Amino acid sequence: MFNEADEERRRGVRRMKTTATGLLVLVALVYVLTTWAEHAGAGGWAGYVRAAAEAGMVGALADWFAVTALFRRPLGLPIPHTAIIPTKKDQLGVSLGEFVGENFLSPDVVRARLHSLGIGARLGSWLAEPAHADRVTAELATALRGALTVLRDSDVQAVVGEAITRRAETAEIAPGIGKTLEKVVADGGHRRVVDLVCAKAHDWLVTHGESVMGAVQGGAPGWTPRFVDRKVGERVYKELLRFLTEMRDMPEHPARGAVDRFLTDFAADLQSDTDTRARVERLKSEILQRGEVQDVIASAWTAIRAMIISAAEDEHSELRLRVRSSLLSLGARLATDGRLQDKVEGWIEGAVVYVVTNYRTEITSLITDTVAGWDAEHTSRKIEAHIGRDLQFIRINGTVVGALAGLLIYTVSQALGA
Repeated sequence: MFNEADEERRRGVRRMKTTATGLLVLVALVYVLTTWAEHAGAGGWAGYVRAAAEAGMVGALADWFAVTALFRRPLGLPIPHTAIIPTKKDQLGVSLGEFVGENFLSPDVVRARLHSLGIGARLGSWLAEPAHADRVTAELATALRGALTVLRDSDVQAVVGEAITRRAETAEIAPGIGKTLEKVVADGGHRRVVDLVCAKAHDWLVTHGESVMGAVQGGAPGWTPRFVDRKVGERVYKELLRFLTEMRDMPEHPARGAVDRFLTDFAADLQSDTDTRARVERLKSEILQRGEVQDVIASAWTAIRAMIISAAEDEHSELRLRVRSSLLSLGARLATDGRLQDKVEGWIEGAVVYVVTNYRTEITSLITDTVAGWDAEHTSRKIEAHIGRDLQFIRINGTVVGALAGLLIYTVSQALGA
């Protein structure tokens, strides 16, 4: 199909064809008139003009044949080596692909061209401009939103869940927990937790004293008197309250020391005791296999996705501000740091050279396959629309040059003959 621009070019070609043909008709008319004038005794000038017109006609016809033979058979005659573009279209496509591959996609040419561009410095200067950094940040945010939109949540959730579960199952957690616990105990970090537990337990016991005493009484044998059960319950409650109060208020309480020793021993067992480590691993596996845990792991993607999209859409989000700041910083460094420029240019050159080296055939096949898929007649008309106007100047130049050459030859002949 021809678009409006192609149609305008075709009209330009037709106008130039009319001009070139008109010039041919003009020299033919001059030839006829001067031939008649020469026979009528008009004088020696008629011979000079006739010779120029005759040679002009020959030049015009020869160039008309040459130009026409590119696109079609002149006068429809099956002359060999005419209609070159329609009949040689596929060969031209192959030759064009080979030409592009050898002269434009060779590693040396690509590397030299990229090196001469100074991409590193240019990219740095461009990125150092705040407006350009804003533009790149916006484009990255748009690309990120598009990628997250295309991805199916169910697929990603399955992948994330499987990755987390597999990583958790293959990694032994007991030694790591043991080292962390050992450091916490050594630094006394667990004491705040013990303080909190003692305080909460004391407050709960004060609030629920009757319940505690009732529970003790309810567990007494049926044959004991009630007042004895009451006394026992009160005694147990008071001892518990005293114990928790002392443990809460006395940092050096023996029970606290017992907690410290237990946690220290437990931290050591987590790191070195085989049975303890095995029990921890079994517990970990049981927890990971629970449906509730798998649902939490799978739903983590939904939360992460929503967070990323929200940050990408908000121009003032921490994510976009940090990306913008990083781009500006990178641009400033890249614009001034020669070593960084060389490194970036080396990456780019290496990547492009790798592509053209390994995929040059695929790239050039785009040309050959595209040309092979074109309709021969349509291709011929399309090419003629693009270059036909310039080719008509060949006909005009052939007419003028032929006329001048004919005049010169006739003049030399007359001079030698005289």
